[in-house]
Amino acid sequence: MAGLSGRSVVAIHALAMLAHRRGGSLTSAEIADSLESNPVLVRRVLGRLRDAHLVWSTEGRGGGWSLARDPRDITLHDAYAAVEEGQIFSRHTRPPSGACEVGRTIGVLLDVEFQKAERALEEQLGRTTIAGLLQRILAFDNEPSAH
Repeated sequence: MAGLSGRSVVAIHALAMLAHRRGGSLTSAEIADSLESNPVLVRRVLGRLRDAHLVWSTEGRGGGWSLARDPRDITLHDAYAAVEEGQIFSRHTRPPSGACEVGRTIGVLLDVEFQKAERALEEQLGRTTIAGLLQRILAFDNEPSAH
């Protein structure tokens, strides 16, 4: 099934944590603790981020996950693209009836609209870097009225 999954949120959360670590590494268990999630799920997402050259890992004692690029050079779209598959909006699973006046054309017209919306999402996510997001997270956390 197409669409946005929770993997994007896990990926962005992990990247922000690694950026906050400033060059240090974190284990998947540490990231999973922050997410209150399963380390296996986190490792799967981190593996996709590694395949996209956004993070790297070291094995053994003192090992863990680190950013492979400067957080100013990683966008939310980079994270999204690394972990999501397919189109955001679901399309017809089967072609609608060609005998129906609506069915004959709705698929084509919806494709155009959905493609525009998907491009807009990609552009928006591409405007925010992990460094910028982390800066906003830390500023928000330090605002007395934020809680």
